[in-house]
Amino acid sequence: GAFKKVIEHFGRLDIVVNNAGVNNEKDWESTIQINLTSVIRGTYLGLEYMRKGNGGDGGVIINISSLAGLMPAAFQPVYCATKHGVIGFTRSIAVTANMENYGVRLNTICPGFVNTPILQSIDKEENMGQYYSYKDEIKNMMQFYGVMDPSIIAEGLITIIEDDTLNGEVMKITASQGIHFQQYSQTPFTSSKR
Repeated sequence: GAFKKVIEHFGRLDIVVNNAGVNNEKDWESTIQINLTSVIRGTYLGLEYMRKGNGGDGGVIINISSLAGLMPAAFQPVYCATKHGVIGFTRSIAVTANMENYGVRLNTICPGFVNTPILQSIDKEENMGQYYSYKDEIKNMMQFYGVMDPSIIAEGLITIIEDDTLNGEVMKITASQGIHFQQYSQTPFTSSKR
């Protein structure tokens, strides 16, 4: 319904940001639904409205992951798995979009610790489940790596929206290094279809 209302009001859809995130190791199935399944659903809906072969005007889809999607996150294995999934899905669908000439770019942002309500979830046993006793270790990590203001994430988002050369990229945002990109080797497969 939200996608339809945007089209009705603005006549087109240019930007989709899938920013789904909860930290609930106890209700891990819900965490998968919110953090990964909803991002996939939002991406596919966005592509239906935006891709050129479907009458769309192209655009950009940005899926928010986490630095936990690039490394192990002790005491948050399900959260970590979902954020790894967001990166893998986004990078894969970006290759497809390029090969099929969708006219839609897809990128991922992986922030470190950001001052948002999700940080308070580690203090709640109903969220952390069996990992609740490790909350101090997570707080120590937050202190060591630093907690960022959401405005730097917005700055990264604007960069991806404005730079039309970015597709399939994984932007990392950390307190120590600011905005930078994950380096990967070249994608091993390209289609000979076109």
